[in-house]
Amino acid sequence: MADQHPKQQMNPISHEICEVDGVYRNEWGREEMVKRGEAFPSDPQLGTATWELVSLEPKESLYDQEEPHRHKTRFSVDRGDK
Repeated sequence: MADQHPKQQMNPISHEICEVDGVYRNEWGREEMVKRGEAFPSDPQLGTATWELVSLEPKESLYDQEEPHRHKTRFSVDRGDK
């Protein structure tokens, strides 16, 4: 199987076990974060779906790299001079 062309490999379908953590998109455009060892979810309206790996990281972590101050809480320091 390792020597097959990438286009000849089948994408996982609902209820199969995930092998790689990442963000997956089904043929209807729904994106879902699936972790290794979890089963791919089925579509709530259409049932079984085919899933394709879109990103190895969740989108939130990509935003954190662009805007590191976005989720950090700022604490003021009591310096005693006020």
